[in-house]
Amino acid sequence: MASAFVTAAGETAREEDERRQIRQLQVEFALVPGTTGDQFQKDFPAYADGLVCSSPGGYVALPEYPKKAETVYNLKPRADDVYVLTFPKCGTTWMQELVWLVVNDCNFEKAKAPLNIRSPFLEICGHVMRDVEEMEEMTEPRIIKSHLPLYLLNPKLLDTSKVVYVARNPKDVLVSYFHYHRLIHFHQFTGDLESFADYFMSDKVYASPFFPHLLDAWSKRRHPNLLFVFYEDLKQNLRGEIEKVVSFLGKSLTEEQLTRLTQHLHVDQFAKNEAVNYEICKELGFMNNTGNFIRKGKTGDWKNHFSSELNARIDLWIESNLKGSDLTFITELDQQD
Repeated sequence: MASAFVTAAGETAREEDERRQIRQLQVEFALVPGTTGDQFQKDFPAYADGLVCSSPGGYVALPEYPKKAETVYNLKPRADDVYVLTFPKCGTTWMQELVWLVVNDCNFEKAKAPLNIRSPFLEICGHVMRDVEEMEEMTEPRIIKSHLPLYLLNPKLLDTSKVVYVARNPKDVLVSYFHYHRLIHFHQFTGDLESFADYFMSDKVYASPFFPHLLDAWSKRRHPNLLFVFYEDLKQNLRGEIEKVVSFLGKSLTEEQLTRLTQHLHVDQFAKNEAVNYEICKELGFMNNTGNFIRKGKTGDWKNHFSSELNARIDLWIESNLKGSDLTFITELDQQD
């Protein structure tokens, strides 16, 4: 009868090989060309050392991230984890709050605590090591936020944990991300929308590239542990999308809970919620006083920002990146919540 070789630690050879494979993230990072140049530094004065990107994959990050990339990659997923994954400005905070409340049986009193404490941000720059250690010590179900593409996360994630992925049409993402870069001192973008669009479409903004991030998740949308949600569907039918999330997470809410949760998540109410709107960051000096973290939340706001020439260029960019894919986007809504 065949027997597996067992190490001194009690592992089979297969288990040891799997452990070693997970430990080694086969990705290298190099400086993004042009991000230390004069024009880029003028537009992004906070990025003194430029940006770096992964190979393979091309994921764009700050230079500090590669030091922690393997630690993030090795965070062991649990069966009761729920990951909320998005490209930035696709409804991340909205979905975090939704998922947290569903998992916690609509405990609105407990939800008065800041969302970033209730639902940790996996790769937040400068604090990754501390945050990962804290996440490993958490005993309650973890609702984990990340903007990382799936290939930079633990390879066992989808087979172990639930993942809710939120996608949004690239035109509104671009506008929202532009305002975010001007709002947050961490990014401190000083240029105009046209120049930001050029950086966005040439993969020279934090967390880019946009399309590979979405298309990878889209290709896995039929995995039983992944729920692919469109921001625009949330805007058209918030109650219906909440019910999809409830079902996906194997939970059951009363009619009263569903009604209250829908009201709680309505964008007008959401923007006033101090537990999620990060207004405290203005007092702490992390955000400008002239804008808001939760801005309009409207589908089609891009029409108030793009010139006809810029819109045409963006259309070509979208078309070229979606060639051969069945992924499509809604960019305007006649009616939205």
